Amino acid sequence: MAAKGTRGILARISGRAITFFARAVTAVRPVWQGIDPDRPRQRVYFANHASHGDFILIWAVLPPRQQLATRPVAGADYWRTGLRRFIGSDVFNALLIERNGGGNPVDLMAEALDGGASLIIFPEGTRNQTEAELLPLKSGIYHLARLRPEIELVPVWIENLNRVLPKGAFIPVPLMCRVIFGAPLHVGTDEAKDDFLTRARDALLTLRPKPEGN
Repeated sequence: MAAKGTRGILARISGRAITFFARAVTAVRPVWQGIDPDRPRQRVYFANHASHGDFILIWAVLPPRQQLATRPVAGADYWRTGLRRFIGSDVFNALLIERNGGGNPVDLMAEALDGGASLIIFPEGTRNQTEAELLPLKSGIYHLARLRPEIELVPVWIENLNRVLPKGAFIPVPLMCRVIFGAPLHVGTDEAKDDFLTRARDALLTLRPKPEGN
């Protein structure tokens, strides 16, 4: 019991340290374009995905009460061992999904929502290392929206993090980032999957900052 308590204290301290470091390196600031950040609502935040640090920036700018209730969804293979496992499981209480079996990911996310959690998901399914503005969105977000239609789906665009922590880099490059939150979505009663995924994709791209001069 004492060891478990000590681990919990270490997790809280580590969470504060990681948040402080993320803010120091990126000077991250939230932009709330479509929701009230202080309104206590259960939400699924869905974002573009370019780095393993994406969920940390979203988590770092949430109000403290919402931080405690919000779980990132991530692939278990990356967060399986050592320090990564401690950060994923203990610090951020991530919902770790086995990519090859281990339960239906949509059902697992629905169970987490039923337990009172909010979620951070990346519907591209993998980090976008291409020149594409977004990879095609996976259908899981649609099926989750159909299972729990009362939950707000909030689009989030993370700006610049792929330049702060490029693939393969260990030391981040200091660069200002923004996390831009849009208006919540809900799936329509008779809305087809492709129509909803197009609408969700458009909601993300609408948040993307336009290049200077445009």
